[in-house]
Amino acid sequence: MAAAPAGSAIDAWLATSPSLRLPLRGIDKAAAADASVLILGEPGTGRSSLARALHFASPRRAKSLVEVDPAVVPATLFDADLFGFRKGAFTGAGEDTPGRVARAEGGTLVLDHLEDLPLAVQPKLLRLLSERRYTPLGGRERGADVRFVGIAPVDLGARVDAGLFRGDLFFRLEVMAFRLPPLRERRADLPLLIAALLADLAARHGKERPELSPRSLAWMKLHPWPGNLRELRNCLERALVLSDGGPLEPERPGAGDARPRTLLETEQEEIRKALAYCRGHQGQAADLLGISRKALWEKRKRFGIP
Repeated sequence: MAAAPAGSAIDAWLATSPSLRLPLRGIDKAAAADASVLILGEPGTGRSSLARALHFASPRRAKSLVEVDPAVVPATLFDADLFGFRKGAFTGAGEDTPGRVARAEGGTLVLDHLEDLPLAVQPKLLRLLSERRYTPLGGRERGADVRFVGIAPVDLGARVDAGLFRGDLFFRLEVMAFRLPPLRERRADLPLLIAALLADLAARHGKERPELSPRSLAWMKLHPWPGNLRELRNCLERALVLSDGGPLEPERPGAGDARPRTLLETEQEEIRKALAYCRGHQGQAADLLGISRKALWEKRKRFGIP
């Protein structure tokens, strides 16, 4: 079977979000090129989906797509996880083990949550991007044929100023940078997004695709969607699983409260919800809430939130 045209993966991705065509102008040319790409945005905006679309719209689409998230790999192990290691490189290294860079050879390496990349690994990643060379732990230098796509929050530049991210690495990545706006800034896409999500969810759960009630669409267009596409998908999936047929009526987030909560109660509850949503990851929760990690830490301490 003939391979799909290079631009089709990007076109299909943009079909459900026409308002992204302007902020993502040139993304098709970036996909066809071999330069590194940086995708910026809030969690849940579709950053990982866009990274995958870039791979499948690129000349490398027949090769491996390898994803890595430094937020879920201990910092002390991340170097070995990314670059691999040779037998005897450290205690417990019983055999040669390729890292994710080697597994992505000829294809695309997607590094999510760049803001959590250990500082000690950043110079090695810079060398990989600039020279296409790296050294496995305990091994010899070798070349790498990989295309790099990074995913980070919009404030990555501010993290450079704070000394949390290397400036030379940031500027290397910033050449091909695209910002995904949050869902609250592209409400016009909601009808198409909802239709696409419902079609996918219905297929996954073996149900007929339902129609969304006009009343539900009305409140959904007004909701701020702090969790972006993730929150929208979760809301629709819950309603679909619990539905007995007829127009779908998703429950409006926060709609069941008996009385309005105080601002203090609301703040505490939103912090708890963000931490639960991000599985306790403070950096991601802070991004979701729109505050700094330090501010989140101080609020947790003041409210006694573990």
